[in-house]
Amino acid sequence: MCGIVGMVGRGPVNQEIYDALLLLQHRGQDSTGIATAEASGVFHINKQRGMVREAFRTRDMRTLLGEIGLGHVRYATKGTASSEEEAQPFYVNAPYGIVLVHNGNLTNTRELTDQLFHKDRRHLNTTSDTELLVNILGSELQSEITEPDLDPDQVFRAVARVHERVEGSYAAIALIAGHGLLAFRDPFGIRPLILGTRPVGPSTGSGTDGRGSGAAGYEWVVASESLVLENAGFEVVRDVMPGEAVFVTLDGTLHTRQLAAAPVLKPCSFEYVYLARPDSIMNGISVYEARLRMGERLADTIAKYTPPGTIDVVMPIPDSSRPAAMQVARKLGLEYREGFYKNRYVGRTFIMPGQAVRKKSVRQKLNAMSSEFKGKNVLLIDDSIVRGTTSKEIIQMARDAGAKTVTFASAAPPVRYPHVYGINMPSRQELVAHGRTVPEIAEELGCDYLVYQEVEDLKAAILEGSDVEDLDMSCFDGRYVTGTVTPEYLAWVEGSQQS
Repeated sequence: MCGIVGMVGRGPVNQEIYDALLLLQHRGQDSTGIATAEASGVFHINKQRGMVREAFRTRDMRTLLGEIGLGHVRYATKGTASSEEEAQPFYVNAPYGIVLVHNGNLTNTRELTDQLFHKDRRHLNTTSDTELLVNILGSELQSEITEPDLDPDQVFRAVARVHERVEGSYAAIALIAGHGLLAFRDPFGIRPLILGTRPVGPSTGSGTDGRGSGAAGYEWVVASESLVLENAGFEVVRDVMPGEAVFVTLDGTLHTRQLAAAPVLKPCSFEYVYLARPDSIMNGISVYEARLRMGERLADTIAKYTPPGTIDVVMPIPDSSRPAAMQVARKLGLEYREGFYKNRYVGRTFIMPGQAVRKKSVRQKLNAMSSEFKGKNVLLIDDSIVRGTTSKEIIQMARDAGAKTVTFASAAPPVRYPHVYGINMPSRQELVAHGRTVPEIAEELGCDYLVYQEVEDLKAAILEGSDVEDLDMSCFDGRYVTGTVTPEYLAWVEGSQQS
């Protein structure tokens, strides 16, 4: 999971990309990077470890010249979180010069690495699958070029070949020096990517999607979440479709084309459970409303599996579980209270590298107010339980604050399988629900009662009222939507993480 943004403007884009990355900071805190390009094709790239506000200084921003650019916040799922070399964006100098950012996870990296060395004759300097992706794109684009000038048809044919070679999840944005901005999404649309526009003058024609095609007409943006577009005054045009590529030339002309042989939308369910901000809309689904519906359905399951009179008060684990917790309290007719105070200057514990860091950060991040817990039977609602490290600490904090009993409920089903499409859940041994029954998990976590959302209830809560027909729910049900994830691959991923 990462956050990406790309922009074609009519003036300097460095500040707007910086502002967009601040809004996407929840999607990654390991490193960040911005690249801009001048009309001449000169790239300016700055990438640093850490969070956006600390990474870029005024002197850095002054060097990021140009009216076209992209940005990235990283949460490491491949490679090493502490490696500055693996921070994005990645750059290759041929053809033309390409800078690329990527959100997702490629699942045929072994095959691609071998192909790049023996067939494409390209060198890789890191273990990042983003470096793989930019080199595959560069190689395919090189093979399409027959004339000095680059036209959209050549770009689209190259992306079509990328789809044929690459497996897994990928939402990518690239700058091609002297030509424009390219964005594309994998044929299953697993990771989000949203297109927006903003008028800057009178339209000089009718282009794709009915927008003006002239130089004075429109600025364009693509980003991981709709809140980026809305915050900067862009109109949300639509989601980039699965298997589709978007190419915006330097003069602001938009070109789009469907390039996958059999595209089908199956977005990641965990985006709606935890990853995305509640004020975003992705694939036509409001994240906030989906979380409210999760609470509605979870309330029925709680009523089914907990004895009457065992809950006095409902409390969320801030922040992402708050909508679900409010609906649980409303539907069960229970009091809703805020028992945990959150320190907003500590990052999201789920996306921190290493169990020890997560465990320590829980108590730095949350403080239990004893006045809300003392002598009460509390129901704690969290968005999900992955490794169990955070949940176990929170349950103990509730007991230390004086809770009489602690019932713990997850708005998501048990995470029993590795997630290989861009979330750091690579090993079954790390997952507290793997190989355990619900009572065994409750004993491990230290709660009196434990309730999980049902798999079908989660799916229904997310999809209700939308045109989306299916989701990637592989970490809950073990069904990998790309159809290319084998037991041998999962074993290899686990082994490589432990080595």
